Amino acid sequence: MEYKDYYKTLGVERSATADEIRAAYRKLARKYHPDVSKEHNAEARFKEVGEAYEVLKDAEKREAYDQLGSNWKQGQDFRPPPGWNPGGGGGFEFRTGPGGQGDFSDFFSSIFGNMGGGFGGGGFNQTGFGQGTNTRQQSRGQDQHTKIQIDLEDSMHGAKRSISLRSASGERTLTVNIPKGIKAGQKIRLNGQGQTGLGGAGDLLLEVEFNPHRLYKVDGNDLTMNLPVAPWEAALGATVKVSLPDGTQADVKIPANSRSGRKMRLKEKGLPSKPAGDLYLILEIVLPAADTPRAKELYEQMSKELAFNPRANG
Repeated sequence: MEYKDYYKTLGVERSATADEIRAAYRKLARKYHPDVSKEHNAEARFKEVGEAYEVLKDAEKREAYDQLGSNWKQGQDFRPPPGWNPGGGGGFEFRTGPGGQGDFSDFFSSIFGNMGGGFGGGGFNQTGFGQGTNTRQQSRGQDQHTKIQIDLEDSMHGAKRSISLRSASGERTLTVNIPKGIKAGQKIRLNGQGQTGLGGAGDLLLEVEFNPHRLYKVDGNDLTMNLPVAPWEAALGATVKVSLPDGTQADVKIPANSRSGRKMRLKEKGLPSKPAGDLYLILEIVLPAADTPRAKELYEQMSKELAFNPRANG
């Protein structure tokens, strides 16, 4: 199997402090979290980062890992030294993996043991490493799933929202950070806010849904809005002001001889995700009312002079 350089995985020196290791882990965990990352290998990297942190965050585990020495290189074939017994044969206790799913690597298992394995037939049990044949594991609580309704503006700018959850133990209020650019269907994970188990609490996963917006419709990263235009703006062409989802305005050029239903794209003016979405404008020609003598006169003049028949090709 390949040797895994946990320091290299987290991008820190072997002399890194606990605070430096923690900061590096948090940065990489945010970058590769499968719920939000766009990296093609996000899930695998997230597991690698979690495994590295599981070892290096604890002084005893880190010391045992460092006993292997600095001569092993990333990718080099590895076998534990004969008689290898980290930490004197006891005291280590792990969750089943960075995500609680038993997904530690073979390299990790060869050093510290895992469920049903380890050294001297001991394996992993509730009291530590290599202490008998009882491999029953303290189980982590189950993850819980629910939905959260957010406004479009929350995704455009990022936001903090409070949610109330009811359970058998009562009601609790949680503060949720809404990441900028999050899409409908994506999930926000709140660590340790799920069901409680002997091995700790599971996570709470909030699936994002958008509240209806008075102007914009959401489709993935993209947004769509109807843009009302006057008949002469559509016929002659014009430049009009358009309100953008981020709260700013833009000058949009309407081409001459435009028809209702024409779709125009404003690139990267949709949700600010990675990549950013687009904003689509659907032209909607709005006729002025013939509710004054002058308006009626103008309509009568057009009917005579333009000789326009909208059903001519019907």
